[in-house]
Amino acid sequence: MTGREFKNLSYQFIANITNAFSSPKRLEIIDILSQGEKDVDSLTKETNMNFANTSQHLQILKNAKIVQSRKDGVRVIYFLANDEVIRCWKNVQSLAEQNTAELREVIRLFLEEKNIFEPVSIKELRLKMKSNNIILLDVRPKEEYLNGHLPGAVSIPLSELKSKLKNLSGGKEIIAYCRGKYCVMAPEAVNLLNKKGIKSTILQDDINSWRFAGFKIEK
Repeated sequence: MTGREFKNLSYQFIANITNAFSSPKRLEIIDILSQGEKDVDSLTKETNMNFANTSQHLQILKNAKIVQSRKDGVRVIYFLANDEVIRCWKNVQSLAEQNTAELREVIRLFLEEKNIFEPVSIKELRLKMKSNNIILLDVRPKEEYLNGHLPGAVSIPLSELKSKLKNLSGGKEIIAYCRGKYCVMAPEAVNLLNKKGIKSTILQDDINSWRFAGFKIEK
């Protein structure tokens, strides 16, 4: 193998990874799968695509070794290959936010529209957890909560929140979280809670940021 052949092959294999990250829909799939495995039907519904397009994106991710799959009867279940995929995705997010003012503005405007002005960081959350004066609210789907959640978090999926508001009216501050910065479930939940006079805000990170910071999650 010549030096040129070595370089061409090396960069091509790396390009396969970056190509898999080049689609907004594939990034959304990676974001969803970072919370746990899903079947194609679930991903199709979550991403608002048709079955064929979802399957095509998953095949590209699988060819790039970013996702893997297993069979469960007639269903095909997809999951991320390893934690390095999640770390890479988070690094891409950080790079985009640092270098793209437009993205920072989109995030700011969306949160402002939901009346969220002071998202809580992991460091701030840990301090608040010591006070025992908060309710940590996980508004993700139940199966994601069961796959792993922050210590002491209460599970009320966004779809059930309206019917369970009375469970959250004890005077404690609510800190809601979902899948991370680009997930809308926690902002939607906080918007609803604040309109009902229940003091609340969002955690600006997710369980993976918590894990990568060296803290344990619960199952």
